[in-house]
Amino acid sequence: MKFAVFGAGGIGGYLGARLADAGHEVHLVARGDHLAALRGDGLRVESIRGDTSVELPATDDPADIGPCDAVLFCVKAHDTRDAATDLEPLLGDDTAVVSFQNGVDNERWLAEAIGEDHVVGGVAYIFSTIGAPGVVEHTGGPARFLYGELDGERTARIERLDDALSESEGVDAVLAEDVTIELWRKFAFICAQAGMTATTRLPVGELRETDASWEMYRRIIEEVCAVGSAEGVALPDDTVDEWLEFARELDPDMYSSLHYDLTHDKRLELEALHGSVVRHADEVGVETPMNEAVHAILRPWAERNER
Repeated sequence: MKFAVFGAGGIGGYLGARLADAGHEVHLVARGDHLAALRGDGLRVESIRGDTSVELPATDDPADIGPCDAVLFCVKAHDTRDAATDLEPLLGDDTAVVSFQNGVDNERWLAEAIGEDHVVGGVAYIFSTIGAPGVVEHTGGPARFLYGELDGERTARIERLDDALSESEGVDAVLAEDVTIELWRKFAFICAQAGMTATTRLPVGELRETDASWEMYRRIIEEVCAVGSAEGVALPDDTVDEWLEFARELDPDMYSSLHYDLTHDKRLELEALHGSVVRHADEVGVETPMNEAVHAILRPWAERNER
């Protein structure tokens, strides 16, 4: 298959390298120092699942690449709308644009820009980031990727994508029966993990040791699940308990990408996370005081970092 990785950072760079190692044609879309390093020295992945180095074509202009079988769309959620306007040169009649992003709004935003027929939902469970220009560091998480057509249909293109990812070493690939459920499941967890580590500036281990903080962690998950259920998403009954058990087993020093961005003066995905929870809750009449509190605490920091 011919792939374009739009946003070759922690997630996109990891997947791009693994797909290239499996023999697929992969093009990277990046910018700045990272792009310069990709062009000069190639892409290196330093991973708990095994290191690899690949030399792949990299550009900041999608027109250099042309139509692809699939585009892995891995930009930060706050860049979705702007980046979507640059996708047109990559699109053929049946191109799948797979959103591996945080939040539950990106697929809708993409559909508004390029048409729903092109959009595929995706969920990534991996702790990875750009460690240095041209270098992706995968430090934790199962490297598990779920994806599926928004209507649940098993199309020829989604089966080809599934085959490509499944045969890639270091990728736990899952074709989801209902990707919307998977999007909301992850949304519930990431709002708790991101919100609590960012507002307290403390890792999950210290949150687990503090009763009031651990209770807030739980209530954030419960609120997101309540909003999703009110919107008709058939979340499993054990979603809250499942995520709490998962969080209990995390490395006690684990933070989140939201905490990283906050403490490194980068733009925050706050509006795609807790801001989104609050907006969706208003639409369906669900109370979300814990998510509102996180949003209120971090909003001034989001505005500061945007400046």
